Amino acid sequence: MGKSRARRFRRPALGPAGPGQRQHGEPGPEDEPAAELLDKLQHPSAEVREYACASISKLLQQKHVIPAFLQRDVVRCLGPLLMDHSLAVRETAAGALRNLSACGGFEVCDDMVTNDIMTPLVALLKECSAELDANQLSPKKCREANKNYIEDIANEAINLLWNICECNNTAVYIFNKEGCLEAVLHYMKKFSTNVDLAISVANCLQAVTEDNPDLLSSFNASAQQVLETAMLCPESTMKHVLLRTLIAGTVWNIKDTIPSGSLGSTVNAILKIFSESLAIDAGETIIRMNEAEKNRLKLAAEAETEENMSHVVDNCVLSEDDNMEEIPKGKLRRENDVSDLLPSDKWELKEVTALLTAQQTALEIIVNMCCSEDPSDDEWEELSSSDESDLFMENSYNEGGGLLMTPLCLSDEVHSAFLNNLIPKKILEKTAFPNSVALDICMHNPSWKSLIKKLNAVQCRALTCLHSILLVSDVDCLGGASALQSLAQHLSQLIFSKTELPADTEFLEAITSALRALLQTMASKNISQCMTPEQLLALCEAGIHSSNASVRVNVVSILGISGSVLAKGQDTAETLKMIGKFLLEVAMKESSLVVAGEALDALFDVFADGKEAEKVAEQIKLLPTLKEFQPVFRTRMRKEGKGQYSADQLCVLDNVRMNLRRFIAYQETLGKTPT
Repeated sequence: MGKSRARRFRRPALGPAGPGQRQHGEPGPEDEPAAELLDKLQHPSAEVREYACASISKLLQQKHVIPAFLQRDVVRCLGPLLMDHSLAVRETAAGALRNLSACGGFEVCDDMVTNDIMTPLVALLKECSAELDANQLSPKKCREANKNYIEDIANEAINLLWNICECNNTAVYIFNKEGCLEAVLHYMKKFSTNVDLAISVANCLQAVTEDNPDLLSSFNASAQQVLETAMLCPESTMKHVLLRTLIAGTVWNIKDTIPSGSLGSTVNAILKIFSESLAIDAGETIIRMNEAEKNRLKLAAEAETEENMSHVVDNCVLSEDDNMEEIPKGKLRRENDVSDLLPSDKWELKEVTALLTAQQTALEIIVNMCCSEDPSDDEWEELSSSDESDLFMENSYNEGGGLLMTPLCLSDEVHSAFLNNLIPKKILEKTAFPNSVALDICMHNPSWKSLIKKLNAVQCRALTCLHSILLVSDVDCLGGASALQSLAQHLSQLIFSKTELPADTEFLEAITSALRALLQTMASKNISQCMTPEQLLALCEAGIHSSNASVRVNVVSILGISGSVLAKGQDTAETLKMIGKFLLEVAMKESSLVVAGEALDALFDVFADGKEAEKVAEQIKLLPTLKEFQPVFRTRMRKEGKGQYSADQLCVLDNVRMNLRRFIAYQETLGKTPT
């Protein structure tokens, strides 16, 4: 049903509560500890309050217990503790609220704002910001000299703010109104000594600056200088790569505040950061970091053995001297020995996680850069049909040919920056499957297994990037037919390189979207396609059974594009017959009207012209079948349309309905009536 639209990524939203959750008023076994712990929040002892906050924080990570706490007004109970006299209580209370916001989803975040969590949270953020540069903390408030409570509290509070602003527009309004930007940027200045805090701030800033024009006036020269300083930090750790990537995303969000004379250099700096992030081989990094972890654990085990031997010797010496005081066993550890019992910090795993997050973020922002204004349908059609756009810029896809890419809706400065930073080439590299050795490491290491999902996410985002670029491509600037065919072969290999077709929904949507855009481009210039009819039908058979309607739309469109090309050739009747039957079945049996409409649209394209198409249309009884189906489609639109589909979708479906009438009339003029 026309050209596909570019997908615009937004910040990841928090998921809603899972199935099987009880209603708020329904009692359960967790109600008793909830009531008991909430009562302890009012205890005069700071240690008891801290214990209660920590216990609540742990429980709130289990979604099924959240209703019991909400029923007892947990937000209003924890909120005042953000300004507790005890810094330890502040930190654990902020951590509990952070978990509530992260695990509760949109409705819980809305409830937190309704219950005025922003008032104490804003006060806490401003107070911590004011005390951030204090040389030392009051000994009455700090139990450990080596712990910076202010920065740790700030980190929890910033993450809480990020989660809430992600889900609630009122929270963003309060952020603007209360001038929170100044306090948040003050934390960013700690990037050289506390990169974790800086990353939390960068995540929050990227969220609150997206589609928030009211905040732009607050980004004065001083605020921009803070971002620029952190964005240009030279440290090479993966956490710093992530930090720079997130800040670059924030700078892109506020690009309207940058003077026109500086925009080119700023955009170039942004894309340079993305380029550096994407240039890092995640698979090799996993292999290297896994080896580093093994070596670290080996050295730690050897050191522990030596320490135990030393203790044996010391105990022997002590036993020989009856006058020496015995050391209590409890004093061999620090007084607060909980941290000694925790697993190692797994910095290697954190580094890899930071890298993959940086790469995914960079790819998502590039997608948004390709179509930053999210045009209306009319604007999109005008954009898609433009013949005057210099859309892509020269870059090497592989050693055998050039592939030229640059998004249409970007300025000359961005065009140049794309070229200078080799962005398209690096996007294509990320579309490949992850390193098999790295995958094996992740599969056999439980704590690293979560990286598999992140590796796959990077690949899918890269494919979506490719799709967005292809949608606004100028064929003459793509490097010619050979470059397009090389790209088609690459995408085909991704689909058919394994014994079974991929079943992952996210991958299927990304790869079919990219392939659809590519085939549209190739068909528009009569460039021969590389997929065999068998491959084409195998892909469509697999995709049409996907639970994702976008995948089904894509494969139907791919079939229509390929079929319309075949219809103009010779000796293609058998393949056209398979395509025609497939599309007719989808149109008549598909549960989604959008997919059914796409199948009809594909039929119109395939059988619009050509001797082979005319012959096959008669063989599969296309005209009588469509005439019989026409009232059924109209009835479905009346019954299902208004309640299930958007205004845009209904408009497109209405066009399909009219085109169906016209197509039937056209077929009748050809004399293809049933005998």
